[in-house]
Amino acid sequence: MEQGGGLLDEALGDLSRRVVLLEDCVDTSAAFVLHHILKRSLSQPPHSTSNAVVFVAFAHPFSHYDRILRRLGCNLAAQRDNNRFFFLDMLMDCPDEGKNSDCGLIALYGKIQKTISALAQENNCVTVMIDDISLMEVAAKGSTNLVLDFLHYCHTLISESGCSLIMLNHKDIYSGTAKPTLILQMEYLADILIRAEPLATGLASDVHGQLTVKNRGIYDGHEGSRNKVSNFQFKVKENGVEYFYPGSKT
Repeated sequence: MEQGGGLLDEALGDLSRRVVLLEDCVDTSAAFVLHHILKRSLSQPPHSTSNAVVFVAFAHPFSHYDRILRRLGCNLAAQRDNNRFFFLDMLMDCPDEGKNSDCGLIALYGKIQKTISALAQENNCVTVMIDDISLMEVAAKGSTNLVLDFLHYCHTLISESGCSLIMLNHKDIYSGTAKPTLILQMEYLADILIRAEPLATGLASDVHGQLTVKNRGIYDGHEGSRNKVSNFQFKVKENGVEYFYPGSKT
């Protein structure tokens, strides 16, 4: 049983040049994983290549993330002042209905590209984070094609610039039994797929849910490239998250 993100970090491994997709549902949010990766991306040791984060927020204002990360020991306001945290507030910047045919996604991509180019000149490792894709689709007036084009552009930029891309999506908002094209394409792009789900046995006071982390293409010196699947449970606390294997919590 571990406090903090030991089990999660072990399952994630190195996030450099990787695409991470977080999938959750109404009953079990994966926001805490997003916050963990955000803190981790900004917690680079001194005298080493500094990391920077470009955070695209469709879900909450800056104050929401700043309040949560402060409880985790990370000051986003200070990181922003030090040009290591770049917050793109899409709650404020989304265009009015009918103003642009691309719903502002081309302009958003331009901002991300410009920021990454400037940071690359300073030898920063950049992580792009999007919270969340389902609300991006709402901003795009339900146009799956616009969102997919945007994500493919980001994926190309990531591969060219050596960055990482972290995306959160609420999987259960899509009705029907067949997976929609957007989810299928996002899962195809992802190097690491993280699913947050409720316990199969139902609600429990001391366990809030379970995580499945599928890490594709892990290199093993003996076996070559392989997939690694990790399963563990979690309990969200005021100042962090407790992770543990099923059946190990007493």
